[in-house]
Amino acid sequence: MSRSFTLYVRAIVAVVAVAVLALGPVTSANAVDYVPISGAGSSWSSNALDQWRRNVEQYGMRVNYASTGSSDGRNQFRSGTIDFAVSEIPYGLRDGSVVDDPPSRPFAYMPIVAGGTAFMYNLSSGGKQIANLRLSGPVIAKIFTGAISEWNDPAIVADNPGIDLPARKIVPVVRSDGSGSTAQFTTWMSKTQASIWDAYCRAAGRSTPCGVTSNYPVIAGKGFIAQPNSQGVAGYVAQAANVGTITYVEYSYALKTGFPVAKVLNSAGYYVEPTASNVAVGLLGAKINTTRGNSYLTQILDGVYANADPRAYPLSSYSYMIIPTSTDAPFTNDKGKTLAAFANYFLCEGQQQAEVLGYSPLPINLVKAGLEQVGLIPGGGETVTNIAKCNNPTFSADGSNTLATKAPMPPACDKKGATQCTTATGGAAGAGSGSGGASGGLGDGSSSGGTGGFGGSGGGFLGIPVGNGPIACNPDTGVCQNVVAEATNIDNRAGWGLPQTVMLLAVALFLMVVFLPPVLVRSIRRGGRSR
Repeated sequence: MSRSFTLYVRAIVAVVAVAVLALGPVTSANAVDYVPISGAGSSWSSNALDQWRRNVEQYGMRVNYASTGSSDGRNQFRSGTIDFAVSEIPYGLRDGSVVDDPPSRPFAYMPIVAGGTAFMYNLSSGGKQIANLRLSGPVIAKIFTGAISEWNDPAIVADNPGIDLPARKIVPVVRSDGSGSTAQFTTWMSKTQASIWDAYCRAAGRSTPCGVTSNYPVIAGKGFIAQPNSQGVAGYVAQAANVGTITYVEYSYALKTGFPVAKVLNSAGYYVEPTASNVAVGLLGAKINTTRGNSYLTQILDGVYANADPRAYPLSSYSYMIIPTSTDAPFTNDKGKTLAAFANYFLCEGQQQAEVLGYSPLPINLVKAGLEQVGLIPGGGETVTNIAKCNNPTFSADGSNTLATKAPMPPACDKKGATQCTTATGGAAGAGSGSGGASGGLGDGSSSGGTGGFGGSGGGFLGIPVGNGPIACNPDTGVCQNVVAEATNIDNRAGWGLPQTVMLLAVALFLMVVFLPPVLVRSIRRGGRSR
């Protein structure tokens, strides 16, 4: 046997040895096996959740989520058919004679993202879209109780001295399902517009004081339209034929469809939009329950509604994930490992994307509290992320909310009075006339959303074609950007893992197959001639 042949045999043995050594540690230490988990609930926060779910697929996590409404999510969690739920309201809500009892399985609340309940509308005058509408609290309440039914009503005209409002019927679009959006909106009405809200409830056959409800009462003959989920109400308003409609929905949906939202009059006398910074300012007035127990981390928003800062958006709030704290069916320690890793991601890296998605990132106190809740998840408690490694746009050295501190003051034309700003709001600010979703409505990339909807065949946010992720525009700055997955270490995964090792071995074996046979043939021939 020739010396060259012997060297190549030794080379093969070396490559195999390296492969064995490399694969051993990868399989035992570096690989992370995540089992799928499932959740359901809030459509208010589903745009953020869906982006985060796509982001963590790169780490082998599969997080299934059904945007069925907060009430359904709480019901499914209580009955044990899902691993986690998402809701804007906690258990215990008394809705008429029905009480939303908490589940028997142990659970906890975890804040996931903040945002503003916006009033998205479809209105035009003289063939041109109206994109700078302003509404005061009493006017909003009267619109959604049928007390104001025409767009040129004197009360709306008083809010909008700079707009030639059309003599068109107002069509309020409300949720047909039990929803956190409805609960948030009716909480605000019950606290700030109680007389208007109670009068409507009495006409609807409900007892008063009406208080909070997650199921919006609709009175026949009022001309209301009821649609399921945030996608349903936003998609209905976004249809080109549905001029005159208005709905309450998370700000993200207005960005998605390219439609404007009404600026809402706050306690300081300014009409403000639910941008990330205005929501952050508004939530400085929130009180968070810090008493341990089933109400820990729930929110009290009275101070938000009355926040006297000129920048504050009045209908700002948080959304929660309801997490299991035991292995009661259907939960397991393996599922806990996935849920904890997912929570670590969205409490830290995921918050970087909140603003561009139409939400407001959590402040440091809620991120800290959320990470403490991760420690309660069975099977995942030991993986809690160090707060020092969270790259959150709200964090600062002194603990204040950077986003709120740097929030711009509203312009003088947004102050209640005879002048009115002409700048478009919501998705219309980045989409010109708001064509981003008018023709196609709302799609999600897998359903029939039409050409202008989000993620459909025609594009992403505001109808702009997407590359690595949806494109959104910051209403404060006018800057548009792709929303792409952030690279991050999850569950201490090593930078060099099984995929890299397999790729290296594949290259080595390919080179052997291509180059080794001719070398062997030459070696054998030389050996034969030397005999």
